[in-house]
Formats: sequence, structure tokens, C-alpha cells
Amino acid sequence: VQLQASGGGLVQAGGSLRLSCAASGRTFSISDMAWFRQAPGKEREFVACIRRGGNSTRYEDSVKGRFTISRDNAESTLYLQMNSPKPEDTAVYYCAASLYASLYYCGVRTQDYAYWGQGTLVTVSS
Repeated sequence: VQLQASGGGLVQAGGSLRLSCAASGRTFSISDMAWFRQAPGKEREFVACIRRGGNSTRYEDSVKGRFTISRDNAESTLYLQMNSPKPEDTAVYYCAASLYASLYYCGVRTQDYAYWGQGTLVTVSS
């Protein structure tokens, strides 16, 4: 499985931005997918995840109500709609995928995902 993230850039606080992650290869085997982010000097952290059916999602507390994760399985694409971003959302955003279906909820740990995209930089100006 290969993942290609795109859509990052410079956005003003309070604006909006949509990230995309195109999957290729064994896309029929992909189960849970997620977005993580890593700010300079910090560890990679969970942002949001979604199960294959798209009916179950989880969010990191600071992005709840502002970010929305979604996926189009027919197009093998994962999205992250970022509304009202804040300067503290500035980071490199990574998409991730797992071939194993979680029992109840999608995973929030980096070790829950075996496949990673290259990252796309999001800079939020104040």
C-alpha cells in the first residue's frame, strides 16, 4: 500500500483547508485510516481516524468540532477537512492506513498503522 498526502499550504486562522490522501496498491485490503501530525520539536500525535465503513470516527480533543475526517473507498482517498484552524494546528500532517480492522474503534496510536504517507505541511498564520 502506498499513500500520497496533498493539500497542505498556508492558511489564515479561521479559514479552511482540505487535505487529501490517495491510496494505491492493495487498497481493497485497507481497513482503518487516520491522520496524525507532527509539529517542530514535538512527537507525532493523533488527529483523527475512521473505520472502513466510514460510520465510526475518533478525534483528538483539540480538533473536535473543527476538523472532519472522511473517506471515499471507491476512489481510495482519505480526507481531512480543517475548518477554523488555529496557529497551534501548524504541523506536518501524515495519513496512515492499517490492513487490520479494529474490533470496536479505530486506533489512535502510531503503532496501530503500518502504512504512512510522506506528509504535507500545514501552516496556519494568525
